[in-house]
Amino acid sequence: MKVLGVLSRQMLRSMHACTRIPHHFYPDRDNISVLMSDFEREIVQCLNRFFKAHHVQGFAYRLKQHKFTSQYVDVLVDSLNPSYYLTIECKSIIDKKLYFSQHFHVDKNKVHQVDSISDFISRTGRIGYLAVEFRAGPGKPSEAFLIPWPVVVTHFRENRGISRDDARTCITLGRSKDGYVLESL
Repeated sequence: MKVLGVLSRQMLRSMHACTRIPHHFYPDRDNISVLMSDFEREIVQCLNRFFKAHHVQGFAYRLKQHKFTSQYVDVLVDSLNPSYYLTIECKSIIDKKLYFSQHFHVDKNKVHQVDSISDFISRTGRIGYLAVEFRAGPGKPSEAFLIPWPVVVTHFRENRGISRDDARTCITLGRSKDGYVLESL
């Protein structure tokens, strides 16, 4: 019976991987990385297109999240130019506002994700950003922004979320047929 249970879970996972079922049908914890990975991938591609178009030596890449291991951030950017030595946390939400209690987590030591990322930034010397995608639902365009980490920390300390209007005061990512477009950083 145990073998059948394992096989059926594996079959379900492979069926899920082969179909285009909207992510909101799978709200369980195991599929959070599935939900986030598309936006992370788009951010990496956006940054690498930016570097190529502007002849900047830099390379963006995703850090793959594994079960039972901690991951500080979603995307890292390495560059000899210190202005592009970055760390980026990605959030893709169907909401009008990003809430620190809802869209970020607290680890087993009760350290909030914002504090953990802030510590990572100070230890590595990287420049931090929050990439946030506000998804409006089927048939409506999504909007994405890069928010400097100090702005994120200010909102967190003042215990207020980040609305679309707040995000619009930061770096707006445009859209093209290739995905998100970064004009300047």
